[in-house]
Amino acid sequence: MTDMANFITDSTVIAVLGISIGVMFPALAMGWAISRALDALSRQPEAETSIMRTLFIGLAMIESLAIYVLVIVLIVLFRNPLLEYLVS
Repeated sequence: MTDMANFITDSTVIAVLGISIGVMFPALAMGWAISRALDALSRQPEAETSIMRTLFIGLAMIESLAIYVLVIVLIVLFRNPLLEYLVS
């Protein structure tokens, strides 16, 4: 394989690893937040509206981290800044 093929293969593998690791931690945080919210709801059912509102805001912020990871990995994968140095 040529240097270009190795570089493209390596960057693709690194992008896949980056997205898998970058999405794993927000997924764990979402599961933890949901379990804590359900625990809080079982202890104080009268506070359902405030718990749910806070939960949804927190889940949106956690999900935005996964979206940021996806965007950065796609930018690096499709517009790799190191590719210019390899071509020239």
